[in-house]
Amino acid sequence: MSLSELACAYACLILCDEGIPVTAEKIANVVKAANISIESYWASLFAKLAEKRNLEDLIVNVGAGGAAAAVAVAAPAAGGSAAAAAAPAAEEKKEEPKEESDEDMGFSLFD
Repeated sequence: MSLSELACAYACLILCDEGIPVTAEKIANVVKAANISIESYWASLFAKLAEKRNLEDLIVNVGAGGAAAAVAVAAPAAGGSAAAAAAPAAEEKKEEPKEESDEDMGFSLFD
């Protein structure tokens, strides 16, 4: 990620956090106030992104994967019985294999 992209991303986050509508002009003003020079097209690209996507949703769902988010959205819409059936299936997939200890391998570090 280039410095210009990073500066515009932070500018969008700042504007979104303050509740100010994200526009190309406002992104450019925030970046200019930070004493960073960017190419003029970056501000307009990020402004177009902000028009099409809700930045607050992107911030809240930053750690959510594509499939996990779809399941989380689909479960409440499906109804109570379908959501209850989907929950145990999701929990079964989360089981992690146990790590082997030195005792299982037949030797230890200090033998």
